[in-house]
Amino acid sequence: MSNLLVAAIDFGTTFSGYAFSFLHDYRRDPLKISANTWTAGSGNLVSLKTSTCVLFDPNGKFHSFGFEAEDKYSNLALDDDHHDWYYFRRFKMLLYEKTHLSREILIEDDKGKEMEAMKVFSTAIGYLKNHMMTNCKTQLTDIEESDITWVLTVPAIWSDPSKQFMREAAGKVGIADDKLMIALEPEAASLYCMHLPVQRGGENTTFGVFKPGAKYMVVDAGGGTIDITVHEVQSNGTLKELHKANGGDWGGTKVDASFRSLLADIVGNDVMEIFSMDHKCDFLDLLRDFEVKKRTISPDLNDKVTFKVPINLLETFRSINPGDDIKSVVTSKSKYKSKLTWTGDKLRMEADLTKTLFDESCKKIVQHLKNILKSPSVKDVSSILLVGGFAESPMLRVAIQTAFKQTKIIVPQDAGLAVLKGAVLYGHNPNAITSRVCKYTYGVGTTTEFIESVHPQSKKKIINETAYCDDIFSIHVKVGDTVKVGEAQVKKTYTVLKPDQTSIGIPIFISPDEKPEYTTDNGCKCLGKLIVNTPDISKGMDNGADVFMTFSGTELTVTATEKHQQNVVTASFDFLG
Repeated sequence: MSNLLVAAIDFGTTFSGYAFSFLHDYRRDPLKISANTWTAGSGNLVSLKTSTCVLFDPNGKFHSFGFEAEDKYSNLALDDDHHDWYYFRRFKMLLYEKTHLSREILIEDDKGKEMEAMKVFSTAIGYLKNHMMTNCKTQLTDIEESDITWVLTVPAIWSDPSKQFMREAAGKVGIADDKLMIALEPEAASLYCMHLPVQRGGENTTFGVFKPGAKYMVVDAGGGTIDITVHEVQSNGTLKELHKANGGDWGGTKVDASFRSLLADIVGNDVMEIFSMDHKCDFLDLLRDFEVKKRTISPDLNDKVTFKVPINLLETFRSINPGDDIKSVVTSKSKYKSKLTWTGDKLRMEADLTKTLFDESCKKIVQHLKNILKSPSVKDVSSILLVGGFAESPMLRVAIQTAFKQTKIIVPQDAGLAVLKGAVLYGHNPNAITSRVCKYTYGVGTTTEFIESVHPQSKKKIINETAYCDDIFSIHVKVGDTVKVGEAQVKKTYTVLKPDQTSIGIPIFISPDEKPEYTTDNGCKCLGKLIVNTPDISKGMDNGADVFMTFSGTELTVTATEKHQQNVVTASFDFLG
């Protein structure tokens, strides 16, 4: 896929953006990557990403995206005209949280109104795509869509259905399947950091972490998910994954949730609900103000922190609780007494209380990293690479530095853009990742000769007077196995059960367990079925097919070759059926 231009879209939980680079620039200087600058509200917040928010009008027609959508919705709310509009924010986590995804799945907007998730996701991707095209044409007027390779980033901990959902959403806005790559976020960040000459802290040293043989962990701390992978640098400079991608939903939005919970604990959850619904503009200001403030909170903070709280929150409290005084409510709660004061639109908190807002997410991240580092395959990891928007937080950085004193912690200069820029590099050179670790056990559902002392009677099946055991999980690759990218794994042959059989069905299964016995075991899931024609019945019971599994890029392909005629059937799977 060597095209004139690679464009990457980083579709984040809280913020989204795009970046691109031309092939001629990449060959001269891989880090010559263009990213857009976005401005929020009155220009107070200038950012290299925009807010992940989409606004549709009452007819379900797209209106705006990002900061523009936030501002428009706030203004509609000021005039009480927002009720029939559809406003979606932080909706990416749906694809992590839903265990059963389908193309028709619905998503709730800010006020609980439903719309097809596919429409919301594709609209957001389409907006970023069109914005990029407009921006790009100012640099190269005759660029055509056929000249562009697109890269879409997804968390490595996402399931196959979630990746397919994003691929199909991109397809709906004109990104052709053969022009689209799916990049795993921590891998992209890893590629970006390999190109960086210096690290933060003023030391003019190259990243020694990227010498051949070096092992390092990438922690991609985003708004929603924390995505972790472990890489080893190969002698040719490519990367080998050492530990299967993992993580959880402990990102920066957990800190926002802690702040909202603290306010709700004081004024009451009902007051927070009414305030966030009736005073959209003020609620947005509160969130934006907190977003800026939380980046400055650090472990060595000793002074009180002042948060600007919209006066309407206090007014809502008074209207629900007539006669109550906010100061009395604060002093009546021992955990806030002498640690927090609330006067007018100023909430002042002691430094220690402010820092506790980060406790839940920082503790969970640190504990998870400790568990991973106990694994034999990663015991000699010498560095942790911390990237993603949440990596900009001094609280998270210091929590990790304190917990892992013997390990070098590296935070690149623009940690929040590492994934986006790395995705552009991945688009230019997808072969930079040479092997990955399987997140699941993959195999084929088959039958085998029935053995009375081994197999359960419930699996017994008689075909042509022969007893077979049904639902056998024939393992091709196990969870935790290292697979080379683009190379066919284990060849296994499956034969017909009847001599006059003219086709053979090959169902492909995955399991979270290392050695599943039967395809009916807990956690097993059928991905789909290949049908291979076996027309030459003269071969009798010797008829069948050879099956290979190939992990190309970030997605699975299965190939079955008919034994005698060498007819080839290839399948990539429908995970959303």
